[in-house]
Amino acid sequence: MSPSDNLKAAQTKMQEYRDNGVKLGWLINRQNRTVEVYRPDQPVEILQSPATLSGEDVLLGLSIDLRFVW
Repeated sequence: MSPSDNLKAAQTKMQEYRDNGVKLGWLINRQNRTVEVYRPDQPVEILQSPATLSGEDVLLGLSIDLRFVW
């Protein structure tokens, strides 16, 4: 999210992506230091200040370092 984004609007957009078949989505909220992880047919997982994000089995080998984001 950019500083000007609205959280509720971003969450709605992420839900639309998931409903349309996206297999993995991250909503990174720097202000709250949270990451919402969106996966098909699962509740949204909320991570508090994670150091890294993994591409899991969707983007094998992808690892994003978030230590400098916060």
